[in-house]
Amino acid sequence: MLKGNSINILGTRGIPAAHGGFESFIERFALYMKDSGWNVVVYCQGEEGLLKSKCRTDEWHGITRVHISTRSRNALATMEFDLRCVLDVLNRPGVDLVLGYNTALFNILERVFGRTVLMNMDGIEWKRGKWGRAAKLWFWLNEWMGAHFCSIPIADHPEIATHLASRGCRRSVVIPYGADEISDAAPTALAQYGLEPKRYFISIARIESENSIIEIIRSFIAARLDCSLVILGNINPQTSSYHAKVLEAAGEHPSIRFLGAIYKREVVAALRHHSLAYVHGHQVGGTNPSLVESLGAGCAVIAHDNCFNRWTAGEDHLYFRDENECAASMRIIYENPQLRAKLIESSRCRHREKFTFERIHSAYRALAEKVVAKDARAPISIVTESNREFDFL
Repeated sequence: MLKGNSINILGTRGIPAAHGGFESFIERFALYMKDSGWNVVVYCQGEEGLLKSKCRTDEWHGITRVHISTRSRNALATMEFDLRCVLDVLNRPGVDLVLGYNTALFNILERVFGRTVLMNMDGIEWKRGKWGRAAKLWFWLNEWMGAHFCSIPIADHPEIATHLASRGCRRSVVIPYGADEISDAAPTALAQYGLEPKRYFISIARIESENSIIEIIRSFIAARLDCSLVILGNINPQTSSYHAKVLEAAGEHPSIRFLGAIYKREVVAALRHHSLAYVHGHQVGGTNPSLVESLGAGCAVIAHDNCFNRWTAGEDHLYFRDENECAASMRIIYENPQLRAKLIESSRCRHREKFTFERIHSAYRALAEKVVAKDARAPISIVTESNREFDFL
């Protein structure tokens, strides 16, 4: 028989992290909760195929992993996986933490069976330009259902909480992402890519139009600087027309480097830490994990000018609304080492103030402990950061 509290984590592809922000966060958080005495279950998406459709469990660093494979492919595989996770978790004790609302329709089952569901509402997915009308409608409906039917919605950014309030949900708590502080990183990791410290700008993102990859490339070319632009992210021009356009924009420029997706934390940390600046082109969404990690790594930041990025990075950094402003910001960073030093310190201060793992993990644990105490609807007694009508943890 299990002893202590239990938490079940759904909505990601699983651990160890091999895909992105949610997985990286969950890997760290699951270990933290296990070390805090909780029984932790993480659902992991397995391979596709009729013969691999059974569930299996194993243990990873004291965490129970439930591997669920699917018969379907692509988007249908994700939906099948999410549904099977929900059906399985109904038979397990504990609080359910769901990362993302994309299939919140299924999570209503957990509430029907009297379970406590904490749901991270992620970004405003239905506003992304990459989706067609049917997909946008699906996300729009699931966002509403997730916000209104889960026990407590978690917003990773104040603007997400404001958005949810505009849809009639004023119960949100705000908990952003966390990141390690990287005060030093060996530059040896750069050598394998032919890079030198403070001789390149870096962008780390999914290669999508909302992340301004083409605009960043054009800005770098226009800036005419004696350094490199390094882009991390999976790129496959055979399967994505946008990826093909990205490569076309870069052309044969000798100083633009595509390194693909790198999931070795120490390598990515070194690439961030030794860059001239981190260039963040995300136009939509909440608190972006890559931006938070760049603050923790002490990067100067050049970011797309929107409310999400400004709250995350703070007002000291440089922001752009178009390619001309982005190019100008690159020149300013390149030519002003004193400004770079100031922005590096600003990043470190911002990270310590809002985005340490200790702060974020303890906030999630406090919320989980609150609902385990059967008091999910009571006010959260944590000092708020503003006078808005939702709570901050």
